[in-house]
Amino acid sequence: MNEPRPKSGFLKLVKAVFWSFFGVRRRADLESDAAQLNPLHLIAAGVIGAALFIVVLLLIVRAVVG
Repeated sequence: MNEPRPKSGFLKLVKAVFWSFFGVRRRADLESDAAQLNPLHLIAAGVIGAALFIVVLLLIVRAVVG
């Protein structure tokens, strides 16, 4: 039936999201992530990563303009 997914670390999750933002992923890494990472954790990490990216951009703009 359904085999339990192997546990993967938080660092692997962050690394997968980070490289996905750049659009640079090898097929082997993509398949490995799909087999090991929890989709809900990936979505949460992606939303958090996007929010951090926006905050950093806003801080840079405020520093340059203000």
